Amino acid sequence: MLGPMTAKIVLFGATGYTGARTAEAMTRRGLRPVLAGRSPERLETLAQRLGGLPTARADVSDPASVRALVDRGDVLVSTVGPFARFGAAAVEAAVDAGAIYFDSTGEPPFIRSVFERYGPEAERSGAALLTAFGNDYVPGTLAGALALTEAGVATASVHTGYFITGGQGGQPFSKGTLNSLAGTLLEPMYAWRDGALLDEPAGRRYRAFTVAGRARPAVSIGATEQFALPRLAATGVAPRLREVDVYLGWFGPASKAVHLGSRVTPLIGRTPVLANALTGFAGALAARASDEPSAAALASATSYFVGEAFGSAGQPLARVLLTSPDGYAITADLLAWAADRASTQGVQGTGALDAVSAFGLEALTAGAAEANIVPIPSPA
Repeated sequence: MLGPMTAKIVLFGATGYTGARTAEAMTRRGLRPVLAGRSPERLETLAQRLGGLPTARADVSDPASVRALVDRGDVLVSTVGPFARFGAAAVEAAVDAGAIYFDSTGEPPFIRSVFERYGPEAERSGAALLTAFGNDYVPGTLAGALALTEAGVATASVHTGYFITGGQGGQPFSKGTLNSLAGTLLEPMYAWRDGALLDEPAGRRYRAFTVAGRARPAVSIGATEQFALPRLAATGVAPRLREVDVYLGWFGPASKAVHLGSRVTPLIGRTPVLANALTGFAGALAARASDEPSAAALASATSYFVGEAFGSAGQPLARVLLTSPDGYAITADLLAWAADRASTQGVQGTGALDAVSAFGLEALTAGAAEANIVPIPSPA
């Protein structure tokens, strides 16, 4: 169990959209995090609005300034993205210090690097790393873990899915989210098969889930479930687990086009002229977006998270459906809950952890409920 009683909490990237919402969620819980970022003026404005919180200047271009934020056992929460460009300084600082680290990324390549590159280093230093601890990808991990546990030893495969309904009234995502999506368009993703990750392009797999009364298409992505659910299964819950897939249903009818496009994605990625043109176009679109999503779009949106377990013949064994409003509120509240609990009770284990292994399924379910992530009962 890592973490002293009432360790210091540092929120790095506090003045960004997700960071500010996380700071607000932390103060609602009675926490007093150190707000860190590169603009002292913006930090001070936010700190005073939230009751006079302490601040610290830190910039990813100066890794020593990030390292100075934390000591052994402290909690470092990073919302500085896109993480592929800016995330390394914070995770490296946590590893070096032996701190507890959380971030808000949804970028699969960065998630994989935390587990495969930084995880072994964190084990040696005594740090604990929990990446993607927000709307991406805690709710799906929880839904998949609950379905896996319910289905038990007969489980051969688990699929999770992420969906949003509503969202009318303007831009549904922040500029930071759009920049992250643009930066991962051509990056390799992964599935999990028979004890190992399988490289594949985004959208390689396509299927529909029944959500909110109708079948909704989705395409495959890399996430944290491919790391978390095999770990849970290996504890004896489902020793015959052979497959973990994660699906994103945000694209609606365009999911089919994304799936078909996955056939040429590797070719584009290997052709610099085409790759630069595509990523440049996506980046230009993101640059034109507002920093913050539309409040009306968030207010009208509902998130759904599905976990389904199947037997060896593909027969359904268990299904869990969770729901919550406003994905950014989910991220802020989950990070605030995790930082609070980790600072007072620590986490279970060191190295690259997942939400289930770090907190246990019962505690994670309770924490998710505090973030308004609740189950929808199955029809009788």
